[in-house]
Amino acid sequence: MIRRFGEQPDPRRRYTMRPGAYAILHRGPSVMLTFQSRPEPEFQLPGGGIDPGESPIRALHREVYEETGWHIGSPRKLGAFRRFTYMPEYDLWAEKLCHVFVARPVMRLGEPLEPDHTVIWMNSTSATDAVYNDGDRMFLNRYFI
Repeated sequence: MIRRFGEQPDPRRRYTMRPGAYAILHRGPSVMLTFQSRPEPEFQLPGGGIDPGESPIRALHREVYEETGWHIGSPRKLGAFRRFTYMPEYDLWAEKLCHVFVARPVMRLGEPLEPDHTVIWMNSTSATDAVYNDGDRMFLNRYFI
C-alpha cells in the first residue's frame, strides 16, 4: 500500500492520475530544492510529471533538468507516496503518484528552463522544514535521519 499525504479525496470529485518523479539531490550537507513562485510560492523536490510512455527514470532526468538546469547521475528509488490535489496550472484535480529518488547533482548545464523556478540550496534540516508537501518532508526526514 502506498502512503497518502494531504487532504482526503472528495468522493464526489473525479481525479486524474498524474504520476511524477522527484529527486532528493544533495552535495555534502546541502540539498537542492526548487522554489516555484507560481501559481503558489512553494519549495519542492525537483521533478515533475511522467509523460505517457516515458519511464520514471527518464522523466526524472528531464524534469530535474527543466526545473534546475542540472544533469543528475546514479538515481536510486526510495519509494512513492500519493496525494490528492488541485493543480491550477492545468485546471485539474489530480491523484498524484509521486515516485521519489535520490540522485547526485553532477553538472550544472544552465539556468532552469521552467519559468518561475529557482534553484535553492539548503541544509537538510532547513530543506525538510521548507518543503510544501508532507510526502516530500517524510522522504527527506527518512533519508537524512
